[in-house]
Amino acid sequence: MKIIFYILFTSLIFPFKDKINAGPMVGYSTKMEVALWIQTKEEFEVKFLYWDKNNPNIIFETENYQTSKHSGFTATLVADKVNPGINYYYKPVIDGKEINFDYQLEFQTQKHWEYRTNPPNFSFAFGSCAYTNEKDKDRPGKAYGGDYFIYSSILKKDPDFMIWLGDNVYFREPDDSRTGIYHRYTHDRSLAELQPLLGSVHHYAIWDDHDYGPNNSDRSFIYKNITLEAFKDFWANPTYGFEKNKGITTQFRWSDVDFFLMDNRYFRTPQNRKNIYKEILGDDQVQWLIDALLNSKAPFKVIALGGQFLNSEKIYENHINWEDEHKKILDLIGKEKIEGIVFISGDRHFSEVSKMDRFEAYPLHDFTVSPLTSSFCDICIDEKNKYRVKDSGVFERNFAIINISGLYNDRLLEYIIFNSYGEPLWSYKIHENDLKYD
Repeated sequence: MKIIFYILFTSLIFPFKDKINAGPMVGYSTKMEVALWIQTKEEFEVKFLYWDKNNPNIIFETENYQTSKHSGFTATLVADKVNPGINYYYKPVIDGKEINFDYQLEFQTQKHWEYRTNPPNFSFAFGSCAYTNEKDKDRPGKAYGGDYFIYSSILKKDPDFMIWLGDNVYFREPDDSRTGIYHRYTHDRSLAELQPLLGSVHHYAIWDDHDYGPNNSDRSFIYKNITLEAFKDFWANPTYGFEKNKGITTQFRWSDVDFFLMDNRYFRTPQNRKNIYKEILGDDQVQWLIDALLNSKAPFKVIALGGQFLNSEKIYENHINWEDEHKKILDLIGKEKIEGIVFISGDRHFSEVSKMDRFEAYPLHDFTVSPLTSSFCDICIDEKNKYRVKDSGVFERNFAIINISGLYNDRLLEYIIFNSYGEPLWSYKIHENDLKYD
């Protein structure tokens, strides 16, 4: 009898959840608007209702949007009747019917702290290489993905937002078409364990080779504009592309920290090209980055890249393989005396912290975090990265949290790496004064 009652009860409360394939997901947040994303299973009219947690009697709503097959039945809508520094609850409405969930949907706007208080403390999660198994599309043999409960472990740390550092989906051999590309996103985004994390933590993303194209793909990839379109349909970043709508580059600020989300694929020279200046970001993107860094007054300027920037070994796709551009970026950082730079990266299927000491300059750090749910690289344990900080290597599924805390002009960055169960493995701290020129 209890089972029959439960089935009847849930069917009454959630009668329209079967119209949703994935989400809702919370995207970017500013002081005056927040992006809300959802994917339906077919064409429906969707909108979101939202309200201040402390004032539930006043309900706001987004515009209506008709999902369509062309965009994978996705919708990104903007909650623009919000005030700074407020926590909101929200729910989707599909074809006029409100949809309730058995977990909490909420978002936050950023505080208007400037010239008023010390900058707010905050934390963010990050990681890369999220492989979701699909048996009939995967290669034969042992499953490559697993430990999907890691998403619950991340949610329990209560980060303000998460940065996905690429390989957020893995295109398979059958995904070599628009149909295949959208199938991959649709399948992977619907993972049940992922939904609560999507629904209450803000999300930002970049890509690497496996969600841009095939393994080790570069600027020659023929479908890159289709994968770019899919990336825009399935993520809710504030912008895409630093100019002319090319690539995924963007920038955002959280509290007093600036984040620079870079595109390491769209402009990449093939690794095996000869007698040519080889680049990953491309000169235009590099110059944009240096300009943007110089305009930033943030104590920490976080540069997110799909692949490792500071690894000393010329193996796989480490940035040092594109030596001319690598040197150019380091030289520009030094010549322009840009302070506060921290790199975060993915790709490698293991995690480590790299620290590059520089002559008459503060050291640069690269926090590499990988993998989330794919298999890890056991042969990388003995890799001879001369910049690896002792004991920072992690060779299992994992994620990281960075906490930013402290008073104005006294900010502290604390990095903590966790295993898939949410157990802390190692930590590291940097004070803002550690990243300044004398």
